[in-house]
Amino acid sequence: MTKPHVLLLGEIVHAKAEWEALSEVATLSVCDSSTKEEFIRDLAGKYSDVMAVYHCHMKDAKPGAIINKELIDALPPSLKFICHNGAGYDMVDVNACAKKGIIVSNTPGTVSDATADVGMFLILGALREFYPAMTSLRKGKWNMGAPISRDPEGKVLGILGMGGIGSAIKRRAEGFDMITQYHNPEPLSDELAAGAKYVSFDELLATSDVISLNLPLNAQTRHIINKDAFAKMKDGVVIVNTARGAIIDEQALVDALESRKVRCAGLDVFEAEPQIHPGLVANEKVILLPHVGTRTYETQKKMEIQVINNVRSAVTEAKLLNVVPEHISLVH
Repeated sequence: MTKPHVLLLGEIVHAKAEWEALSEVATLSVCDSSTKEEFIRDLAGKYSDVMAVYHCHMKDAKPGAIINKELIDALPPSLKFICHNGAGYDMVDVNACAKKGIIVSNTPGTVSDATADVGMFLILGALREFYPAMTSLRKGKWNMGAPISRDPEGKVLGILGMGGIGSAIKRRAEGFDMITQYHNPEPLSDELAAGAKYVSFDELLATSDVISLNLPLNAQTRHIINKDAFAKMKDGVVIVNTARGAIIDEQALVDALESRKVRCAGLDVFEAEPQIHPGLVANEKVILLPHVGTRTYETQKKMEIQVINNVRSAVTEAKLLNVVPEHISLVH
């Protein structure tokens, strides 16, 4: 009996043995197409019977890095599952996939702790304004660049998007005696909210001392933090983003920093990665990290194994373990 065909787009780095073990239940291929045009031809040729795809983060120029409508239209009818390595999945057009009957999975849960650690580092670093002090010290100026900063204790942390990562940030922040509130499209159960107060979007903007962005990027959340949103915030608010750069209008953030509406910011993600708005680079009130939220060995291996488990479930049981929210209705 012919085994289902699985195609790897990208590279397995830490879970090679687990990937190779999939050969017990599937025929495994690694994409070797060198251009988008060649890849589209291969989808009608040697990949024409692929049932599932393991999709990794890659440079945008790599074939298959961005699974947009053009590429989805070229996918073979046999393809039913795309298993994406990452909690964020904005590089896959999930709406176009749904229209073609393709279900997409991601890796929630496994990324929460590592990303929340980075988020908490940025919250503390921005509140305490450590970056100017660090750069001043490296220039040989003892304490000359160290501003009087603020303690986390008693500050209101507004979590915009309290899923797995947001909840993990909440737990860490409460260890520093911060007060937590959140906004989601719908309130969480009392058990999941775990004491965090549910507020409207506008109330979160108006009453938070620190705002942590933990939203997926989609058409509704792109530039949700814009000029109008900044105007509703407290003077001297701190903004932290470990989600996706385009959730913030970066020019509006630069303007808000320069006017001191935003006192400090901590950013691990940017609109046009790897390019960063020069106004952010130049401002010592901004802590910048190069999208390192999940860059630990333990987390990246767990993510790879989670994707492999989704692939195994796809080829053996014709279902995914971690369906993206937009596709949950398709599997019920």
